[in-house]
Amino acid sequence: MIYNMHKPEGWTSFDLVKKIRSITKEKKVGHGGTLDPFAEGVLIIGTGRDTKNLSKVTEQKKTYEAVIQLGSQTDTLDTEGRLINTMPVPLLNHKQLESILSSFKGIYKHKPPMFSAKKINGTRLYNLARKNITIEREEIISNIYNIKLNTFTDSLVDFSVTCSKGTYIRVLGSDIAEKIGTIGYLIKLVRTGIGDYKISDSLSIHKFESQWKSIEN
Repeated sequence: MIYNMHKPEGWTSFDLVKKIRSITKEKKVGHGGTLDPFAEGVLIIGTGRDTKNLSKVTEQKKTYEAVIQLGSQTDTLDTEGRLINTMPVPLLNHKQLESILSSFKGIYKHKPPMFSAKKINGTRLYNLARKNITIEREEIISNIYNIKLNTFTDSLVDFSVTCSKGTYIRVLGSDIAEKIGTIGYLIKLVRTGIGDYKISDSLSIHKFESQWKSIEN
């Protein structure tokens, strides 16, 4: 089966996999497209034979809503890390922010953050980062199909983005802050869709468990 799940904030993607394995007693359970622990939203889970179809899910366009905290930066580029820098924030205006965001449409070249699950020479980058080791990473080439400004204050920028597989939204947030003329990190990240799977249809783990138990009974 393929399930459109809502991963809660604070859980790893594998936490959700383990929980569904425990509920369904299905040995083979996987997910399509990792979400960072601080992020929430759509995570597609496959069980049994359908785990083979998860690769098709990861190839589809993904949509996110994110909030950048300007003027500060953490080592993880999100709320999980420690504060490493602060910087003044220039005066913001709507037209300027829209122009900056639209400049990211199209081909987007960026490097995976050190605090990520990406493997280089068999080692996950976050294992190196935790030892304060930084290594050179090859650029990722992804695609930003659409990006728009939602709201902003003097130090927060809320935006939505539709992008291809492999786009690190934490890095995008940092790059947007840099173009604004300051630094920043994500304080919120919600995946609102993967292809035709929408957050409005996603199941919380509690609802999933309740439905599963009712089917069993």
